Amino acid sequence: MTGGAELTALYHRRVRESGATAAELTGRLPRTEHLTAAYGGGFLSRPLFLGHHEKTALERDLAHWHRALESLPDRLFEGDLAAFARAVGMTEVQVAAVLKGRGERMTRQSRADLHRTADGFKMLECNLGSALGGLDNGEMAAALLEHPVLAGFAAEHRLTHVDTTEVQVANTLLESGYARTDRPVVALADWPSSYQQLAPYNRLLCDRWAGYGLEAHPCHLGELTVRQKRVWLHGRPIDLVVRTFMVEDLLESPGAPALMAPVLEAAEAGWVRIFTPMETEAFTSKGALALLSDERHRGLYDPAELAALDRLLPWTRLVREGRVTLADGERGDLLAHALAHREELALKPTLSHGGRGVLLGWDREMTAERWERAVREAVDGPYLLQRRAEPLPEQFLDDSGEWSDWVVTWGVFSGADGFAGALTRAVPAGSANTVVNVGNGALVSSLLFEREPAV
Repeated sequence: MTGGAELTALYHRRVRESGATAAELTGRLPRTEHLTAAYGGGFLSRPLFLGHHEKTALERDLAHWHRALESLPDRLFEGDLAAFARAVGMTEVQVAAVLKGRGERMTRQSRADLHRTADGFKMLECNLGSALGGLDNGEMAAALLEHPVLAGFAAEHRLTHVDTTEVQVANTLLESGYARTDRPVVALADWPSSYQQLAPYNRLLCDRWAGYGLEAHPCHLGELTVRQKRVWLHGRPIDLVVRTFMVEDLLESPGAPALMAPVLEAAEAGWVRIFTPMETEAFTSKGALALLSDERHRGLYDPAELAALDRLLPWTRLVREGRVTLADGERGDLLAHALAHREELALKPTLSHGGRGVLLGWDREMTAERWERAVREAVDGPYLLQRRAEPLPEQFLDDSGEWSDWVVTWGVFSGADGFAGALTRAVPAGSANTVVNVGNGALVSSLLFEREPAV
């Protein structure tokens, strides 16, 4: 068996020997309609690689993390979901929303955003539920595998990938209580202000879901109406609302809660099902990572959970005045530590996505004065400090024929059956002082991993 680093080195050699260009290796990806609608045609020239042992170890750690996360309301708040939601940074309006239409258990559908460091994978954040980007990464892998160089290499080294879109459909039905034969009518519901931008992609997504036997119709929340104990979309009764609107949308305007309330109340009454329930938003808050990282709670986890959390989580703390256990294990004042170690820390809002509001202390444009002002303003608010997870660079072939270092964020998916593929996003190493996402110019790819060896 081989590891990801060895597979990468072997593949680089294979590409050099073949003389293939980056454009040849990416093939039809830049011309694929639904992928360019999501990523703008920016694709890396190869997938990333994981060996079998690496993949199974990461899958195991993420399963332990998930179990620990799901148990936080019980372990820390005596089962009080509202108290948990407040602790991770939610306002009272948001707390009220997460209490409506709760599911039987926390969703298994997640995307852990990770950096691969010298000490292993470190979790920057984790998004759970139905509003996940990158679920079409399996289609990227399939397109890359059309090139004979990668196809031959994958066959030789027993590499495979996951169709994450298929996993997404299966999770949606399973966790909503439907069998495939039930054929529920689905509304893929976005928030009005973001719908115009995302509508082209959402239409294409619904078309792809149809290929998996799921009838879905894109819309925004304002197009749904509630009457006769049903939810309707333009005269069509809806069985299942797949939610891509988020709890942070409730803060957009004074009228936002009233817009969201009818559908949430219909779900609470049992007139429609929602995937995923709004309670998911409390667990996806970065504030939950701070609770998991807090040394005061170490006695709550079993040895396997604790070992996984120690491997996965960088030092993360909510911004509060007072003494804490610092990243080096010593006790010290949190604010003094944050000001003295700016270049080792990121300041993040607990409830945001796409890197919004994130400040990187090591950013070349970050001054000590700006950092201090931001940290002091964040005290007792929905913000956390997280130790920098220094990623190992990955080399990619570019359009000029050069191999160069890139910084990669791994978006590793999990579903009801465990590991579910990965979206990888990367920027050139020289621009690594920014959040690695498509909005900041990142290119994307997927993951191939080694199959379990034959018995």
